[in-house]
Amino acid sequence: MHKMPMASSGYADSVNNGLITQDTMKSSPERTAMASVGKTHLHITYHAPGVKGRIIWGGLVPYNAVWVTGAHTATSIQINNAIEINDKKIEAGTYAVFTIPGEKEWTFILNKNYQQHLADDYKETEDVLRMAVKPIENKMIQRLTYTIKNTSENSGSISMEWEKIKIEVPFKVL
Repeated sequence: MHKMPMASSGYADSVNNGLITQDTMKSSPERTAMASVGKTHLHITYHAPGVKGRIIWGGLVPYNAVWVTGAHTATSIQINNAIEINDKKIEAGTYAVFTIPGEKEWTFILNKNYQQHLADDYKETEDVLRMAVKPIENKMIQRLTYTIKNTSENSGSISMEWEKIKIEVPFKVL
C-alpha cells in the first residue's frame, strides 16, 4: 500500500492546527489532496474557504441546495483507474465534486462537467454518481480540507472537513 502525502497550503494547515490564531487571509487558496490506493492515483483540486466567524451550515452554505463543496470553481477529482463508490463503477477520468448539505443527511455527487464556476452550470443529467452520506460531528476546522486515505490495500476514503462537519465517501479500487 503506497500513500503519497497530501500537498497543501502551509497557511491553511497552520490555521487548522491552531498555529495561527486568527485567519486573516481574504481569499480561498487553491489546495490539493493526493494519494495512491492500490494501483489507483486520486488527485483532488479545490479552493479552501475559511470559517472567519461566519455561520456556515444553513448560512453561507444553504441546506438542500447544490454546493460546489469548495469555493470559486468546481472542486475536481482526477482518477487514473476505475474505482467503485456505493456499488457504482466510476471510470478513470476527471469529475466535479458537488454536495447537497442537509441537517441530517448530505448527497455526495460526482458530475461529468468539472470545468464550472461554482455550480452555475450544474446539470443533474451530467451526474455519474449520487449517494447519501451522513455528516459526522467533528472538531473545528477553519479552512475546508479534503483528505484521501487508504483503509486497506485496495480501498480508501475521501473526506471533506469544514467547520464542525466531516463527510466520508468510501471507495474500492477495481
